[in-house]
Amino acid sequence: MEAVLQKKSLRRDAIASRQAIPPDIWQRHSQSICQHLAQWQIFQQAQVVLAYQSFCQEPDLSDLWQKFPDKIWGFPRCVGKDLVWHQVNIFELQASHEACMDIGSLGIKEPCPQLPEIDLEQVDMIFVPAVACDRTGYRLGYGGGFYDRWLSDQTGDKVGIIFADYFLAQLPHEDWDVPMQAICTELGIFEVI
Repeated sequence: MEAVLQKKSLRRDAIASRQAIPPDIWQRHSQSICQHLAQWQIFQQAQVVLAYQSFCQEPDLSDLWQKFPDKIWGFPRCVGKDLVWHQVNIFELQASHEACMDIGSLGIKEPCPQLPEIDLEQVDMIFVPAVACDRTGYRLGYGGGFYDRWLSDQTGDKVGIIFADYFLAQLPHEDWDVPMQAICTELGIFEVI
């Protein structure tokens, strides 16, 4: 119970702090994250990549998928308590955001339900949004458990995406929390050993 209370407090403080980041700094840090990922050999070799649409001033990865439109990109849609992943054609997304994305029930941009679903057995890399991450790879999410439930069965490389201010020495975690293989911030990529 103490871990849950610690997580709530950390989550509240980190989200408030992140939302106070000035837009120009948020954009610059997001671009730096994209540059680090673009230069990372493991990402360069990945063919099927799962990402997310930025929400509540999470790092924005749109520069990355615009630079690598030939990869197969998947984005999540919340269906009940589950994540369903749809393939989004980046060329179509650039041409008309509305043709590919809707605002979902949680206020997050999601792929339109008629888009094809991703074959999850083919996924090479998963960019996971987080409120914070720690040096052992654990992440602090928003508390809904969507990613924790889903990640436990996934085999692609899991990469937590955060700003450096939220890369902590240690986070409270529980048995069901799934650690990341790497964390990427605007300062670089930290591979968890």
